[in-house]
Amino acid sequence: MQRIEKKWFYLIGLSIVWGSSFILIKKGLVGLSPLQLGALRTCLAALFILIIGYKSLKKIPANKWKWIALSASLGTFFPAFLFAFAETEVDSGIVSILNSTVPILALIIGFLVFEVRSTKQQTIGVFIGLIGSTALILSGAEVGESKHLIYAVLPLVATTMYATNVHLIKRHLQEVPALSITTGCFVVLFFPALLVLAYSGFFSKELLVNETMQTSVFYIMILALIGTSIAKILFNKLVQISTPVFATSVTYLIPVVALMWGLLDGEVFNGWQVISGVVILLGVFLANKKRKYKMN
Repeated sequence: MQRIEKKWFYLIGLSIVWGSSFILIKKGLVGLSPLQLGALRTCLAALFILIIGYKSLKKIPANKWKWIALSASLGTFFPAFLFAFAETEVDSGIVSILNSTVPILALIIGFLVFEVRSTKQQTIGVFIGLIGSTALILSGAEVGESKHLIYAVLPLVATTMYATNVHLIKRHLQEVPALSITTGCFVVLFFPALLVLAYSGFFSKELLVNETMQTSVFYIMILALIGTSIAKILFNKLVQISTPVFATSVTYLIPVVALMWGLLDGEVFNGWQVISGVVILLGVFLANKKRKYKMN
């Protein structure tokens, strides 16, 4: 499979997987607290990744572990909790829309911090995608506006971390295999996540025998194994074979998948959201047509 075909294969696959993550978080919160959900998701993902990728750790140079730790914190640990807390007050579809701010933030952070130049067409494409995402927010607000606006800010904090992380991978971990990066990240995160899980009261007898909690744990197992572990490997690979803005364009497609799941789960879906989704796809196309990753 040619390089250009691979990056689109990864982009579409990640869109489906991560687009489904928001409904899984919603289902998981039925029986788990945000702290429990974020920590359990991280612990389960770490165990799975360590089983299949522990041999890849030797491919991480000693001087790269500081970047692995930073990538783990920004790209996995804190966002897992931020999104969980956000969905206690904001519909899963709306949270997925807020997630679409990653590409524009990647563009801004790349320019301000990493001295990454962007073409005019790339900038236009990103802004068109952002317009589509904004339209989705406005149309969604009519039917699912949160009473606590602070919770809508949490996904934006997480997306800022995601945007920074893709540049860290591209700049400092480009030569490290994707599986090694992912495994290293979860080695760093496992014990902190386990401590949070214990602190949250997850291991109390009353919770462990609760049927509602057991069902929620099942959903989080799916989220951890597919939506976190496998997806992180694919995403790290996507960053390496493309550019940060192309990789983060996955967040333009995620709302389309997430809103479809929301519809099936009873969340309100309207025609403006369909139109906005088309605008988002147009933005992805323009932002990624014949452009290069340039640095000063």
